[in-house]
Amino acid sequence: MIIHIVEQGETIWSIAARYQISPQRIISDNGLENTRNLVIGQALVILQPEVIHTVQRGETLTSIAQMYGTTEMELIQNNPVLVSSPYLRAGEQLVIRFQGEKGRELTVNGYAYPHINRSVLYRALPYLTYLTIFGYGFTMEGILIPTPDEELIQIARQFQVGPVMLISSITEDGNFSSERASQLFQNAELQNRVLDAVIETMQQKGYIGLDIDFEFIEAEDEEAYLAFLENAAARLHAEGYFMNADLAPKTSSSQAGLLYEAHNYAAVGAIADTVLVMTNEWGYTYGPPMAVAPLNKVREVLNYAVTEIPPEKILMGIPNYGYDWPLPFEKGTTRAETIGNQQAIEIAARYGSTIQYDTLSASPHFEYYAPTGIKHVVWFEDARSIQAKLQLLEELQLLGAGYWNVMRPFAQNWAVLNAMHRIRKIT
Repeated sequence: MIIHIVEQGETIWSIAARYQISPQRIISDNGLENTRNLVIGQALVILQPEVIHTVQRGETLTSIAQMYGTTEMELIQNNPVLVSSPYLRAGEQLVIRFQGEKGRELTVNGYAYPHINRSVLYRALPYLTYLTIFGYGFTMEGILIPTPDEELIQIARQFQVGPVMLISSITEDGNFSSERASQLFQNAELQNRVLDAVIETMQQKGYIGLDIDFEFIEAEDEEAYLAFLENAAARLHAEGYFMNADLAPKTSSSQAGLLYEAHNYAAVGAIADTVLVMTNEWGYTYGPPMAVAPLNKVREVLNYAVTEIPPEKILMGIPNYGYDWPLPFEKGTTRAETIGNQQAIEIAARYGSTIQYDTLSASPHFEYYAPTGIKHVVWFEDARSIQAKLQLLEELQLLGAGYWNVMRPFAQNWAVLNAMHRIRKIT
């Protein structure tokens, strides 16, 4: 894999000629919408085929996979056009293998809401191990607040992706409730009614695991929360399910604040089968402009995490979004807009921006002036920032990654992930 940084005067066609690959491959692997207006400083993933197969009449994905000792899923990963065009045509060329060696197998989790655009979902699923569907809440009577998840479960299974149920303290209005979480932790009868309903739902719908996402837990509820996790793990394991717990981004055991104090890394890590360490939101909606997941900060969190939790249990959180801030930033007033990573490139192209890359945070950014005359700054993720995060994951020998979330298209990410690692699938 090569990451090419666009320079003045370059086009998709000149870059394709330089690396001796097709322009369409560059367009597909980078999710390019505006093919005639590249952005100076833009990162492009260049995947160079090593083995190409020309489809013959009567051949199928199964027969081609057998011919080369690979799998149908690996063919789809290498040729994402197959997701939208699954029927082979004589003369069509398929990449069997790219140049360069892949690293070890990773577990990759992606979070999604049921209303996800189906084409975006289909583009992501070949590169996921699990699809965690957000999500179920509960009432004070122990009844689950439902979510329309049936279709996503069925689609995930088609791509050998394990559907994972998510339970949290999300209320009917969509907000986390510390009070509702506290009631669950402190009330054994309520707790078991909720767990009864969770397990029944998992059995009925075909979930294979449970993600427990309780955020903003009161510090005095820490022990009760751990007892809840122990109860949940025991009951889930008895039914053959696994349990993942989500953890706030801490850098020490004494970190203060509602988001952090009740998340005891060592204790939660000992109970859960896996944990997702949320390493994003340094740059956030009401905060000052900066990278969403700066590599230096992510490293601090994960360096601490591996001292408390076995690395083989840890999924590193990776954000699939960026922020667009109007300037000047005024604390308490300025509100950033959440944008997709491919959308960020489109904005840069629209306003003729040049993309910069901050080496400390390993994150791209740019500025532009809106038609109103207001200056903006955008921080987002690209192929370079994803590569840096995956390299850190590999350095620490973590289990894998968890994407919050897969609701927005990010073709570069899947191309980089596929070039660097094999993806564990659920058979």
